Amino acid sequence: MTQIAVIGAGSCDPELYSAAEAAGARVAEMGAVLLTGGLSGVMEAACKGAKSRGGTTVSIIPFLTGENAYSDIIIRTGLGQARNTVLVQSAGAVVAIGGEYGTLSEIAAALKIGKRVFGYNTWDIKGVQACDSPIDAVIRAVDACCPS
Repeated sequence: MTQIAVIGAGSCDPELYSAAEAAGARVAEMGAVLLTGGLSGVMEAACKGAKSRGGTTVSIIPFLTGENAYSDIIIRTGLGQARNTVLVQSAGAVVAIGGEYGTLSEIAAALKIGKRVFGYNTWDIKGVQACDSPIDAVIRAVDACCPS
C-alpha cells in the first residue's frame, strides 16, 4: 500500500488549509494511505480531505494526546519533534504544504534518507521539487512511489 506523508504547520491561513484539504482528498482518490503528524492546521486539513473521499488517515503524533478529529489510526509516540523522523521514514514520498521550522526538519530528514519531497508554497531548498498546486504535488508523490 502506498503511503504519502503530507506535512506542514500546525497553524495555517485559510488558503493553505484549503490546499492541504485538497491534497488529502487527492491522496485518498489515488488509493494511497495518508500519513501526517496528526495535529491541527495543515495536518488536520489533509486528514479532513482524505476522510471526505473515504481514505485512511494515520496520525503520528508527538505526544500522548492531541490528535485531530479526522485521524483513523493514531500512533502516540511521546517523542516530541523526534516523531518527524518516524513520519517521513514511514512514507513512500512526502508532500510539503507551507510550513515552519518543524516542516523544515521533516523535509531535511526526508531528503537525508533519500525520500522524494514535493512542495507547494513551502521551503525553497535544494531537493524539494516545487509544484504548481497541491494536487500536482500529490500526483507526483504517488508516481514517485509507484511509477507507471
